[in-house]
Amino acid sequence: MNKESALVVFSGGQDSTTCLFWAKREFKKVYALSFLYGQKHKKEVELAKAIACEAEVEFEVMDVSFVGQLGHNSLTDTSIAMDQDKPAGSFPNTFVPGRNLFFLSIAAVYAREKGINHIVTGVSQTDFSGYPDCRDAFIKSLNVTLNLAMDEQFVIHTPLMWIDKAQTWALADELGVLELIRQDTLTCYNGIQGDGCGHCPACKLRRQGLEEYLRKKDSIALSE
Repeated sequence: MNKESALVVFSGGQDSTTCLFWAKREFKKVYALSFLYGQKHKKEVELAKAIACEAEVEFEVMDVSFVGQLGHNSLTDTSIAMDQDKPAGSFPNTFVPGRNLFFLSIAAVYAREKGINHIVTGVSQTDFSGYPDCRDAFIKSLNVTLNLAMDEQFVIHTPLMWIDKAQTWALADELGVLELIRQDTLTCYNGIQGDGCGHCPACKLRRQGLEEYLRKKDSIALSE
């Protein structure tokens, strides 16, 4: 991998923060771009700024509120009760249609203006929660489209694509930021920092992954 610059699509949550520090390991210069899209848990952007400052990476936030206004979902509409589990045969109502499509497209334009070809995002098909825009096929397709649209050679990196939440915690530990991610990030759809509310879909997935990783880590330590 060329040790040049990279742009991280950065929400301030577990996955994107892991990707931020992965990018710092892999590239000489790292930028972070966050979005305000009308999310109820917008405190994540404040935390993203603080983490980017601690990581000593350039940070910018863009207001793209139109994304949350285009469809009906429980992350941007306070009148919709959040699905606690994925409904059978359909998307959870925490799915924001087009979110990753818009974020990555805007990130590519931003990257182009800064002469950046590498874009990093924390999507995962392993733990994609039923969101179609977290799938590998979508990312590969969009990568081709962005290159054609701007006659560039962007490379979209997805370090978490084929790993689950326990393995994501393991990567964070390997990168030396497990406690930072555990305490200072916001994954919770109800806007509660750290371990979160404990019952929204994002918190359940995060907690289950952490518990599984810590069990494995303890088991390895005991066997040594």
